Amino acid sequence: MDSQTPNKKPRSNFTQRVISAIVLAPPVLGAVWWGGVPFQVLMMVAVALSAWEYARLAVPGQPKAVSLLLVGVLPLLANSIIYQDDSAGVRVIVMLPVFGALLYAVAKSLRFPNPRLFVFGLPYVAFPFLSMYWLRLESGPYGLALFLFLLLSIWATDIGAYAAGKSIGGPKLAPRISPKKTWAGLIGGMVASATLGGLFGAAQSGDWLPGWLVPPAATDVPHDVSLAAIGAYAAIGAVLAVAGQAGDLFESYMKRRVDVKDSSRLIPGHGGILDRIDGLLFAAPLYALFEMTAGEWVRFW
Repeated sequence: MDSQTPNKKPRSNFTQRVISAIVLAPPVLGAVWWGGVPFQVLMMVAVALSAWEYARLAVPGQPKAVSLLLVGVLPLLANSIIYQDDSAGVRVIVMLPVFGALLYAVAKSLRFPNPRLFVFGLPYVAFPFLSMYWLRLESGPYGLALFLFLLLSIWATDIGAYAAGKSIGGPKLAPRISPKKTWAGLIGGMVASATLGGLFGAAQSGDWLPGWLVPPAATDVPHDVSLAAIGAYAAIGAVLAVAGQAGDLFESYMKRRVDVKDSSRLIPGHGGILDRIDGLLFAAPLYALFEMTAGEWVRFW
């Protein structure tokens, strides 16, 4: 009688993806919804893990690189969390080049193979999370709506790009970096995100956003739907789509140069943190800049 037990089949990638989503989605979305301390904790954890992954991609096999980048990135976000005032942004502007210069000097002394690429991780990780922090917690009563629009625009871009790329195909966007991406996919992503942006602009200017998304005090003055808001948010939606695709390509380049498929294995079935938010990292600073400079004006013009 054969006493050997049959080998268990490895869990499918799809099953892993579903389980990871079920486990991670509630706390992440809950922190985004709740804001405050839960969101601050989410940002600190995400920025630390992102810095860890980037350092491993930029300088593989150098454990000191991870510690150095964490020392550079974490104080920048902590500054905004601890000192919630108008001067927090000024301090970041002052701190960033100082930290960058120090990191570069240390990287050179440790003979990292590409110190510039390593130091680029400082703004690459810090700026997006600072932008997301500002959008959600410091941009005013529309913070939750603005943050959700940013997330949805990246998801719409991915869906539109996938649908257009699969159905149309055509010339490749960057065949050496990401062979599956096409120009048709880029345009499809732009159309999808621009459509979402136009709808969001109409909803904001026309006070159509539901009460659970925007505090009543923010919408107690009636407004007509603004064509300027529709056009501006459609345009920023298209810009975010391009930025998201650029972020995806940059992370693909980082992985290709060290011949790895994923930035890490932190999330079973999904890869690493950077694999999930690569487009968001390029898009978030642009969108925060738009909201800082023109958001309120176009919203009610």
